[in-house]
Amino acid sequence: QVQLVESGGGLVRPGGSLRLSCAATGSIFTIYVMGWYRQAPGKQRELVATITSGGSTNYADSVKGRFTISRNIAENTVDLQMNSLKPEVTAVYCCNADIVRLSGPEEWCWGQGTQVTVSS
Repeated sequence: QVQLVESGGGLVRPGGSLRLSCAATGSIFTIYVMGWYRQAPGKQRELVATITSGGSTNYADSVKGRFTISRNIAENTVDLQMNSLKPEVTAVYCCNADIVRLSGPEEWCWGQGTQVTVSS
């Protein structure tokens, strides 16, 4: 069983920062891509940022320059540092990973999500 567990969400004022973390646990052989997505109320889920096992990153245009994604290959974790936060980024942030299990097929896994609220 493979699980993704997020942490670090919360309430922050505009202009503030938050750091989200996600840990993948279970019978993991390797993880190719890890990333963060978000879904705001009444909106579709959208990509925030991804990072490959080689360190290549991809960001949504709306977060470039303010958010930074990083990962620890050995610990199967991915973080999202969010700076200069604006109310419009309020959403549930979910971790996503392309995982190859020790025994089993490659699959995309999702975490339960963590709420990020930016409000004064």
